[in-house]
Amino acid sequence: MITFNEPPFVGTELEYIKQAVANKKICGDGAFTMKCNTWMEERFQANHVMLTTSGSTALDMAAFLCGIHPGDEVILPSYTFTSTANAFVLVGARLVFVDIRPDTMNINEELIEDAITDRTVAIVPVHYAGISCEMNKIMAIAKKHNLKVVEDAAQGVMSTYHGQALGTFGDFGCYSFHETKNYSMGEGGAILINENKYIEKAEILREKGTNRSQFFRGQVAKYNWVDFGDSYLPSDINAAYLWAQLEKADEINDNRLATWNKYNHAFQELASEGRISLPFVPEGCVHNAHMFYLKCKDLEERAAFINYMKENGIGCTFHYVPLHSAPAGQKFGRFSGEDVYTTKESDRLVRLPMYYNMKDEDSSYVIEKSIAFFRQ
Repeated sequence: MITFNEPPFVGTELEYIKQAVANKKICGDGAFTMKCNTWMEERFQANHVMLTTSGSTALDMAAFLCGIHPGDEVILPSYTFTSTANAFVLVGARLVFVDIRPDTMNINEELIEDAITDRTVAIVPVHYAGISCEMNKIMAIAKKHNLKVVEDAAQGVMSTYHGQALGTFGDFGCYSFHETKNYSMGEGGAILINENKYIEKAEILREKGTNRSQFFRGQVAKYNWVDFGDSYLPSDINAAYLWAQLEKADEINDNRLATWNKYNHAFQELASEGRISLPFVPEGCVHNAHMFYLKCKDLEERAAFINYMKENGIGCTFHYVPLHSAPAGQKFGRFSGEDVYTTKESDRLVRLPMYYNMKDEDSSYVIEKSIAFFRQ
């Protein structure tokens, strides 16, 4: 069986975990946590990075730091994971869903302004498949209307837009290091804080509402409960696992891109015949090969394709069910304008197996069986 995903593993993870244990500090903000934070700050030219317990809690922190109040509105795509929405529901926001572009599956930047009301406080672009949203346009809209921008870059670690790392454009950027992502710590994430004015509040929020971080830096004589907070610090054991992969970040990226490019090349003929649609990478976007997907003719053909691949020992899967069609989406939000592409395109999309160190014979077999299905 060719599984849909295998968590990344480079070989030094267990040694680093042993080191973390030997350091006798396996809670948050240990040596490996600091290594990961510093690496991301330097590699991505990020102002300030904090590892978190998940991409979801990174989004939660961003929602709190935006200063959103109950009844405020947040603009986001419906085609995303529930975490994007849950973070803003948590702080009482109303969700305003905007249609996607059919080429990238990202929020349609041309429809954002029509969704803005006097209650709008933030835009949440989601960089689907590690391919950037049109951030120049989105940032210009945000500046014009004085809105916060929270980048959901859960899938975008190592991707860039016109040479700049995803997650570093908005007020906040959020990464995920879940086991399904390019770089993993099992469960984990990071928040990128792009203005210094938010750092102290973020430290308090992340440290259970205390000024403990300032205490450890010698800035206060003792630490106190000073504001609302929660526990968003991952164990240093998890960070040790991640550090092994960050050391090999380019190797992992190149390996995944090789598989992605192999898929993309192999399916060009089917695409030119109109049998399938392939991912589109706009000019100025450099992606990280987070996933490879095909688009079938319709929902019925996709279901048949997934079943056919399963019968041939290949794990394929569809992706998000649009949030605005879900019970919680209807409870907490509304769709702005017309759903032209969100449902239609999500019904067509199917993801192929894609992971670090995927065997060449396995990717060849996936290609062979995929072509056989669409040729029959």
